[in-house]
Amino acid sequence: MTSQLSAPIPTRPSAAKRTPGTGPSRLRRRAADTTVWYLRLIAVLNIAAVMSLPFRQEVNEHNNGRITLHLHRQHAHHSGQFFTPYLATAGLVSAALAIFFVLVMRRRKRAAWVVNLVLSAPLFALYVLALTQHEYRAHAFNWLSAALTGLFVAALLISRREFNAVGDPSNPKLALAVGVGGLAVTGGLGTLLVHATNKLPGATLADEIAYALLRGVSVGPLADTVTAVRAPRWIDIIINILLAAAFCLVLYALFRSPRGRRLLGPEDEERLHALLDKHGARDSLGYFALRRDKAAIFSPTGKAAVTYRVVGGFSLASGDPIGDPEAWPGAIDAWLTEARQHAWTPAVMGASEEAGTIYARHGLDALELGDEAIVDIADFTLEGRAMRVVRQAHNRVRRAGYTVQIRRHQDIPAEEMATLIEAADRWRDGATERGFSMALGRLGDPSDGRCVMLVCRDADDVPRALLSFVPWGEHGLSLDLMRRDRDCENGLMEFMVVELLLRGAELGIQRVSLNFAMFRSVFERGSRLGAGPVLRLWHATLTFFSRWWQIESLYRANAKYRPIWEPRYLLFTRSSDIPRIGLASARAEGFLTLPWQLRSGPGTPCDRTSTTEGK
Repeated sequence: MTSQLSAPIPTRPSAAKRTPGTGPSRLRRRAADTTVWYLRLIAVLNIAAVMSLPFRQEVNEHNNGRITLHLHRQHAHHSGQFFTPYLATAGLVSAALAIFFVLVMRRRKRAAWVVNLVLSAPLFALYVLALTQHEYRAHAFNWLSAALTGLFVAALLISRREFNAVGDPSNPKLALAVGVGGLAVTGGLGTLLVHATNKLPGATLADEIAYALLRGVSVGPLADTVTAVRAPRWIDIIINILLAAAFCLVLYALFRSPRGRRLLGPEDEERLHALLDKHGARDSLGYFALRRDKAAIFSPTGKAAVTYRVVGGFSLASGDPIGDPEAWPGAIDAWLTEARQHAWTPAVMGASEEAGTIYARHGLDALELGDEAIVDIADFTLEGRAMRVVRQAHNRVRRAGYTVQIRRHQDIPAEEMATLIEAADRWRDGATERGFSMALGRLGDPSDGRCVMLVCRDADDVPRALLSFVPWGEHGLSLDLMRRDRDCENGLMEFMVVELLLRGAELGIQRVSLNFAMFRSVFERGSRLGAGPVLRLWHATLTFFSRWWQIESLYRANAKYRPIWEPRYLLFTRSSDIPRIGLASARAEGFLTLPWQLRSGPGTPCDRTSTTEGK
C-alpha cells in the first residue's frame, strides 16, 4: 500500500533543517525530550499502581463479621518514612496530569514548563531537606526519588528556551471556572457514594468530604488517615476516576492552544487579490484562498502568502502558497513559526507537487491523496467511441428541452442572483454546508464578479441546476459549487459540464478544473490484472466505504471527460499526526460537524463535490 500512496517528491529537507544541531541547542532539545519521557514513565507507573493496589490488600475477617482492609506494611523501625518521585502516586489524577503534560510538553508550551517547574522545584527542595533527617535518609528509595526529581528539575532548567509556545490568554480564567465546577460536582458525587457505602458508624459530613477528596487524589493509603470512614475499594476507584476526568477538563482548559480567531480581513483580501492577479494561473485552487474563514500570513517581502485555518490545534493550509514561487519559502517559514509559537501542528491539504517539494525542504513529509481532474478545452471532443456514453447523455438531456446559460457573476442581475442563491440553498444535499480546501464559501458576493455561473433551465424556462466556477488565472476555471433539483432529468450535471467545455472558448476559457478524485490511482490500478494483494485489499476497502462516501463515484464521474490528472498531496510533520489531521480536515470540510457548528442559509460555504450524478 505504501507504494501506492507515497508521494513521488524527491527532494527531502536540507541537512540544515534536519540535523539536530550541536552544542547548547542540542543539549536543550535532549533535555526537553527527557522531561517528556519522564512524564510518560510516571503516567504508566501511576496507572499500573491504580490497577494493582486492589489486589494487594490483606483481608481480615473478625468474629463480629466486619471486614477490615489494610495495606501490607513493614514494622516501623524497618520501614521508616518513604516519599516518591515527582508526580508518582497511585492515582489516576496524577496519571492524567502526567499524560497531559506529555502532550503539551511535546508541543513545547511555555505554560506547561512553568507549571512543572513550580510543582517540581519546591518538591525537590523539600526532599533535599528531608534527607538531612535520619528516618528519611536511611532508605535508598528516598535517595532514588530525590535523584529522579532533581534530574527532572535540572532538565527543565536546561531546556527552558525550548518551551516558547504561547497559550490562549483566556485559559487561566476558563480553567479556574472549570476547576471550581468540576470539584463541586465530583466532590459532591463522591461524598454521596461514600455516605451510602461507608461501613463504619459515626462518620460526620466533614469526614466523608475529606475522604472523598483524598480518594480523588490517590487510591493508596492517603485517605486511610480518615479513620471514621471505610468504603469499598470499588468506590475508591470510582471517586478517583471521577476526579481524574474533571481534572482532565481543567488541564484541557488551561493548556489549550489559541483558537486562531484571526480571519481574512479586507486588507488581506485586497493583497491576496493582487497576488492572484499576477500569479493566479499557477494553481487551480488559488482563488479558494479568499475564503473569509481563513487567515493569511505573508512572506517578509509581501510577494507570497500562506492561507490557513486553525481547527482542533492544527494549522491547516490548503493548496499552494499564493504569489511568486521564489517568495514561497519566506511565507512558509512565517507560517511554521507562527504554528510553533501557538503550539499548532502544521498540515497542508491538497498541495501540488511543486509546492510539496518546497514544503518538504521545510521538514514536512508528503502523502499522495489523489488527483485533480483538469480538462483542456482545445483537446475536448464528443467524438469517438470512448465518449459515446457522455455524448448520449448530452443529446438525451438536450432533446428534453434543457438549455444552459453561461455568464460571469458580474453580468447576472442582482434580483436573479438572489433567486439562484435561494435555489442553491434549497437544493443542498443535507443541512450541513461542506467545503474548505476546494470551495469558496460564498455565492453571489460582489467581490467575485469574475466567477462564472452556469444555469440550466428546463423546457418551461425554470432553473433546475447550477454550477459555479472561480477564476483560475486569466484563462481557466475551477469548479466551486454544484447544485441541482433532485426531481429533474438525470444526467443534468454531465450536460452542463459538456456545454461549458464546448462553449468555454466564448469566454476565453482554455482549461477547466473539475472535481478532486481521492485515491484515484488505487481505483485505476487496483482492479487491473497483476495488481498485488496489498493494492487489491486497499481497493476493496475503498470500494466498500464508497457506499457511504463519494470516493469512487467522484473518480468515475470525472474520468468520463478524459481529463489530465494532476496529483495532490497531504503535507505533515509526523506520521503519527495523520489520523488527527484527518479528523481536523473532516471538521474543516464539513464532513464532521460539532453541534455548535451547524449552520445553514444562503451564502454559506458550499461543497464543490456535494452533488454527483447517480447519487
